[in-house]
Order: sequence, then structure tokens, then C-alpha cells
Amino acid sequence: MSESRRSFFRNAAVVGAGLMTWAEGLRAQKSAKPDANERTNRARAKERAGPSARMESPDIGDLPVTMDGDTKVFHLIAEPVKRKIVPWKTLDIWGYNGSSPGPTIQVQQGDRVRIELENRLPESTTMHWHGLEVPVEQDGVPYISQKPIAPGETYAYEFTVHQEGTFFYHAHSAMQEMIGLIGMFIAHPRADHAPRVDHDYGIVLQEWAVLPNSSVPNTAGMEFNWLTFNGVAAPLTTPLIARLGSRVRLRFVNLGMDHHPIHLHGNQFVITGTEGGRAPESTWFPGNTVLVGVAQSRVVEFEAKYPGAWMIHCHLPHHMMNSMMDLLRDRQIMTADQTEPTALSQMQALAARAGFEHQHPSPVSRDAEKIPGFPQDAFMEMGMDELLQKPETHDLPKNWSAGMMGMMTMVRVLPEKEFNEIAEMKKSQAHSEEDIHELHHS
Repeated sequence: MSESRRSFFRNAAVVGAGLMTWAEGLRAQKSAKPDANERTNRARAKERAGPSARMESPDIGDLPVTMDGDTKVFHLIAEPVKRKIVPWKTLDIWGYNGSSPGPTIQVQQGDRVRIELENRLPESTTMHWHGLEVPVEQDGVPYISQKPIAPGETYAYEFTVHQEGTFFYHAHSAMQEMIGLIGMFIAHPRADHAPRVDHDYGIVLQEWAVLPNSSVPNTAGMEFNWLTFNGVAAPLTTPLIARLGSRVRLRFVNLGMDHHPIHLHGNQFVITGTEGGRAPESTWFPGNTVLVGVAQSRVVEFEAKYPGAWMIHCHLPHHMMNSMMDLLRDRQIMTADQTEPTALSQMQALAARAGFEHQHPSPVSRDAEKIPGFPQDAFMEMGMDELLQKPETHDLPKNWSAGMMGMMTMVRVLPEKEFNEIAEMKKSQAHSEEDIHELHHS
């Protein structure tokens, strides 16, 4: 072998050894001092290794629980309630523990539970546990499963929850269901589902037939003109907050008279469950609209990859609005009769009554009134941001509430800094509310 050939191999070996040493040094350096992105990813991985988030039901809250030995005990009170569904309209309906829908019951698969139902209604009632497999004497059907619970009486339902999933409770009476006697019943699995979720939200879908100048729903009527998520209509609905890069679960429960195609803007999701519990992953497929039929639950999950405020709403056109027939108490507003001056006058009268400053609606052409079909959506905007301030609405664009109506809310996917800021505001608000509660009950 020539000297030059020997030198080539000798130099190559030296270079190769040097490269290996350099690579090892890089690996050691990287292992010793991870960069900011790697540290963030490790922190998130550690956080996501824990249990899934507890479900939140915005604008409702949870039913408190106490323990009697190994049995979880809940106390439900069926009673008349007043529910402000939008800032200018309050309904006289029936519910549980001062709320309609009633407070959410959350348990763990395998729990023994006792629900004591106190009847403060003016008539008898019972309770059905929709989707739960319980002994027939706990099923809540009047006369077949039990005697009706008379006014002033209390009845205890007791059973073991061996399922997991999104269920609900409701009075087993058609008219009582329609006047608000419903709530969510969530049974969390013994072991978390994979992939785990970082945010878990529940929403009850309801519709109401309310005649002009009335506050009591007409439960025998078929013209539903007020549509609500968790007992309130947009823009009063509380936005759902999610951290950018997290996984989000949305649970929808429907106990009304209409089906609701629920659409999520800007994101694809998969349907992971029904009122029967978790669906096999082999059945999942992508979509952005899920049909939630009467007496059904539907659970969807998605990765919050895109920052922004993404609308969630029923896509039936009349469900994306509220009643426009009784805004001014003794006067009905007929959309087809509106002109810009009368519309502004009417909306300003509403604004004065509800306590907000009405914004001028989106522009229309000068000769708009000459066009057949006008107006349609013109003049229906009702921006009232100042009435709706809460942590979840912080830093939304000015007049964000103008186009929010009916069965509608939004999920706000926020970068880390903005998410943490709102999370701290929510904690502060919760502490303030606890202080007020303590003051009122001390």
C-alpha cells in the first residue's frame, strides 16, 4: 500500500473519531441543558401523564356530594326557579337546586350513590336516570317503578354505577321535562381513556316555547322560539377556554323536541361516545358537525391546534337566533316591517331597558328598502359587551357579542400566556364568590 493511501485512511480515522466525539459531546450537552422548547414539551408531557380533566358545565355547576360510609350522597331539590336566559329576559321555569338545567352529578365508575330527591313542586314528580342500568325499582317511572313523590316528600334513589359515560337525569313526565327538569349525570371511567383530555366540557341543549309578553314556557306548544345552551342563550353563554395544543372533549345532551346539528368552526373532531358510553376507536371518523337527536348524548374530541375564538352552534337557521317578537314588552317587532330609523329606535329602547349601549348595526345600502326580501339579518345585531364581562370574555374584539344569538357559544383556543391569564382571573373570581357566599351565610 502506498504512503499516500496509508495517510488517507489514517486521516479518515482521525476525522471519524473526531466527529464521533463531537456528536457525543452535543448529545451530552443537549441532555444536560435542554432548550426552552424541549423543557416546555417535557413539562406538558408530564402534565398530560396525570388524570384527565374534571368535566365543567359552564353556567350550571356541580351538585355537592357528602359521604355516608362508602356511599356518595347527593341531595336534589325539585322546585320552581327563575332563569335569566338573556340579559333582558327571565323565564319562570322548574329546575333543581335553583338551576335549570339542574346541577351536574359527577361520579366514578363503580361508585355506590344515593340521590335524595326532595319535591318542592306544586305537583308530584319522579326521577329517571337516562342511560343508566339500575334496578327497576330505581328507574323512576310513576306507578310502574314507584309511587309518585308527592309535594313536600323526599324519596331516596340508591344504586351502584357500573357504567361510564355521559348520562342525564330528568323527571319522567313529558311536560315537566319541557319546563326544565333535567341535569347531566357524568360517570367517569375507572381508568382514563386514551388519549387523555386536558379540557372537558358538558352542554345541555334545550328549547322553549314562550309566547310574547310571557315568562312561562308553553309546554304544550310546538313553536320553539328560545334556544339555550346550559340554560342560557348567546350572548350570555360562557365561552369555553382551551390551551393551544391541548385535547378537548365536548359532551352534548339533548332532551327537547328538536334535533340539533351542532357545528364547530375551524376544527375537525371525532365522535367518541354516546348515551351508551365510550365508542370503540375503530368507529371514530372526522367531522365538524354532529347530530344530537332527542334523548341522546354525543361526545366529541379534538386537538386544539388553531388559536382563535371558534364558534359552536346548532346549524338549524332558526336556532341561531332568539325570539324577535317580544323585545319591547307590550309591542311585537315584525322584522319585515323594519327600516333603519325604526330599527335603531326599537333596539335603543331595548338597550335602555336592559342597560347597555346599542351599537349601530352593520351598513346597508341606501336603496335597501326597495329590494324584495329586505331586511333579513340587517338590524338584528345586538352588541352588549359591557353586560357580559367575565374572565372567559376577556380581550375579545369590540362588539363581539353583536352576532351571538340563540343556541351558540365559542371555544377560545389560547396560547400559554393568554390561557394562564384567564385561568388566574377565573380563580380570583371563584375566590370572590366564595367570600360573598361566606359573608351571606355567616
